[in-house]
Amino acid sequence: MSSVLPLTVKFPARSRRGILLGLTLAQLALVSTALVLLLATVMTTGLLGALALAPLWITTALLVGVRREGRSLIDWAPLVLAYGQRRRTGQTAWRARPVSRPKVEGLLHLPGTTASLRVATAASGAAAIHDPHRQTLTAVARVSSRAFALLDTPTQSANVTAWGRALAGIARTGHVATVQVLERTVPDSGDSLARHWAEHGDPQAPVAGQIYSALVDSAGPAAAPHEAYLAISLDLRTAKRLISQAGGGLPGSFGVMEQTTASIAQAARTAGLTVTGWLGAREIAAVLRTAYDPAATARLQQWSSTGRAEADPAAAGPVAQIEKSDRVITDSARHATYWIENWPRTQTTAGFLHGLMFSSGVRRALSLIYAPQGIDSALRDVQRRKAAIISDASERQRRGQVDSEADSVEYADAKIREKQLISGHADVALTGLLTVSADTDQALDAACAQIETAAAGAQVDLRRLKFQQAEAFTLAALPLARTDAQTKRGLTA
Repeated sequence: MSSVLPLTVKFPARSRRGILLGLTLAQLALVSTALVLLLATVMTTGLLGALALAPLWITTALLVGVRREGRSLIDWAPLVLAYGQRRRTGQTAWRARPVSRPKVEGLLHLPGTTASLRVATAASGAAAIHDPHRQTLTAVARVSSRAFALLDTPTQSANVTAWGRALAGIARTGHVATVQVLERTVPDSGDSLARHWAEHGDPQAPVAGQIYSALVDSAGPAAAPHEAYLAISLDLRTAKRLISQAGGGLPGSFGVMEQTTASIAQAARTAGLTVTGWLGAREIAAVLRTAYDPAATARLQQWSSTGRAEADPAAAGPVAQIEKSDRVITDSARHATYWIENWPRTQTTAGFLHGLMFSSGVRRALSLIYAPQGIDSALRDVQRRKAAIISDASERQRRGQVDSEADSVEYADAKIREKQLISGHADVALTGLLTVSADTDQALDAACAQIETAAAGAQVDLRRLKFQQAEAFTLAALPLARTDAQTKRGLTA
């Protein structure tokens, strides 16, 4: 009897190629400006004038050549300046004012760029988050599955393959803007366990009743359950024709969304996932609220008649949020968000994130954000990348420089991606974000150190985002299925 080998995965290397000669847009603009200024100075005042401006040329060289955490100083400049502007204008501190809040039905009262989000409810009772600026409608489902690490190898391989097919099907619809998979740990009050014991247990049993009662009292509040959510964002612009056919407006949008979520739920089941239910308005508000205020989980569970956390949509946002350069502080926690800069570039098993997701004693939220790409645009992107690689190689050869092996690897990855696209595979851009949370700054630093160690064992490279923690926390810890400018690299599903 032949043994079944586990399915392995390998990610392409992230391209670090600039626009021209390895220079990014900011570097290229600065260098071009300096060269034009140097030429004008030489033509007007000669070499003495150029020497007089030597501090300017040295500053330009430092801004372009000196790198910090993988970025040149000039590339850091927009982030630092934007953060400085927010601090100067008081935008890094946000405080809710319940008395002066506008009475808008369903408004979630979130800080920053999510201030306009509201939760809408259809006549059927289905709820979704409506973004009037980006023209999206996002439904959120609670999902569960059997422990992946405990499954046999054929089942693991089948689930991974089925999830790839599910993503490909979602990408081909043309009207799904983003898919987000959010897996997080939250503190537990033990209320659900106590309710189950009260309904099904027998505290009056001679010995077992006392033992189980003591165990529920001690172990319940110490638990840190894992929650998984699947957020689907419908692009109302690309789905305009389908929405019109369904009646138009938000009712028509909900009609299209319900069809989309039904097909996605079926595809998820084939991948070993169980959609336990699409969240209602109060459940969506509770998920958002507990991300900002983990300590509120116990109260929201105890007040709910179902045992699941529920909240008023008007109270979904934080009472206070303070953004710092390397963390964001909300009601009862501190958060630091990492970007998964590099995925494993060697063959590894599909469960390579297991050690990172189950780090003991660390509260964290891991988001995988998939942005479907059109086949035509993906093929054009591959052609541009191949042309840039060949052009840079020719330029180095003309200058007599040594060939770069990184170019050969990147070119091979581009050819593989092109072959897969031609074969009919769909294309998605993948962004991985990880938020670590703790009650104090000292505990947060210790948890971050533990997560960075676990990431090294999982063969992923984490980069702690600087001067953009508030926006990064929104993308990583909230099931809003939003994307930003970092969603650039295409992967084939």
